[in-house]
Amino acid sequence: MQSDAFVFMGGTFDPIHNGHLRTALEIRQWMGVEQVCLIPSKTPVHRAEPGRTSEQRFEMVRLAVAGENELCADDREISSVKASYSLYTLQSLRQEMGADRPICMVMGMDSYQTLTQWYEWERFTDYAHLIVVKRPGYEQPKDQLLTQFTNQHKVECLAEVLSQPAGKVLFHELTPLGISATQIRETIARGESPRYLFPDAVWQYIQDNRLYGLTN
Repeated sequence: MQSDAFVFMGGTFDPIHNGHLRTALEIRQWMGVEQVCLIPSKTPVHRAEPGRTSEQRFEMVRLAVAGENELCADDREISSVKASYSLYTLQSLRQEMGADRPICMVMGMDSYQTLTQWYEWERFTDYAHLIVVKRPGYEQPKDQLLTQFTNQHKVECLAEVLSQPAGKVLFHELTPLGISATQIRETIARGESPRYLFPDAVWQYIQDNRLYGLTN
């Protein structure tokens, strides 16, 4: 039976690549939801500003998921007048989805381990569940505040997440593709082909718009 949970992944997607896409597809299949939505950030608050505009990064995401019914792109952050705080995104989604629909925010363990640096992070579970993707053998967070938060909200069963609108943290182990946006940017800057690291439509867009240092 398919769940009606709304599941999304945020990020700069600078650029989006097959590691993002494959993770999203595997999460969708595991959770049994209709789609996983990709939400590019406008101006990231917790990291350096990307060299590409939010509109360019959203267009690459849109091209990457075109024709893939199991994934979708959402521009709510880049079209918002607010800063790209995850709390605001969660509040926007909850207002749109209503009080009872499960909302799940997917993040990697590396991001989860920095959670205490995020704006009003303790409130995230008021609006959604957190699905934390970890690599095999990846250790649990060591930060005391985060450990307390994890112990308070952690569950072991996907059914507990899908049966409630918000409030839980669930860890899920995946072996992600060894691809990074940094690797892609460096490959392009060296004048080498990044093909097969992301969809051809994204590579075409990068070439057409001379992104990542392309000059010809």
